[in-house]
Amino acid sequence: MVNLEELRGATHREAAGRLLAAGWDVCGVGDWAVVWRSPDGARVARVCAFEPAYGVFVRLCRNLADHPMLPRIDFDAALPGGGRLTVMEFLLPAAGPDAERVVARWDAALPADPVTAVRLEAERLDAEARAEVPFWGGLDRNPGNVMRRASGDLVLLDLFYAAGLEIYKVLLQDPAAVAAAFPPEQRVHIGEIAAVARYSDPEEITALRAAVASIA
Repeated sequence: MVNLEELRGATHREAAGRLLAAGWDVCGVGDWAVVWRSPDGARVARVCAFEPAYGVFVRLCRNLADHPMLPRIDFDAALPGGGRLTVMEFLLPAAGPDAERVVARWDAALPADPVTAVRLEAERLDAEARAEVPFWGGLDRNPGNVMRRASGDLVLLDLFYAAGLEIYKVLLQDPAAVAAAFPPEQRVHIGEIAAVARYSDPEEITALRAAVASIA
């Protein structure tokens, strides 16, 4: 059994190693993070090497604690070097029609609809983040971000994003601009997000590493 509190000072690699040793298994790989599922299947851990935006979603969940349409966050910590570890309840994909209906409810914003409380707080946090988070992308309420619990209850996930394509374009073209945007301690592992490992060819990986080294 892994003691999550002991992972606060770990790097993303160390955190992943500890989860693996404790019996957690990879269940998903996104653009930013690798997701690990607990041995009992009840929780997942989102581990990211460089994560400028996810803390805003965690803040949303904590500001609206116990809201039925937001996931339960069990643990969250910024990791050394700019990564992040977030542990939450395990969720399943929602059926397409159900997800589309949630997005329609978001757009309708009826006062009595629980989705509306999420939308209002998300829009408030989005406005704050635009002034605080470099390369902020904004709100992302697409149907793919609607999940469900085993009970069938629908849940909104990952409602914000950073402009990753822009970050990495600028990193390759003008590393100094990225250095000016993110403090050194927040970009140590900027070249190690999941999308780089999944999609970048060897030449691009070499170029990214050189860009990161130039601003280290």
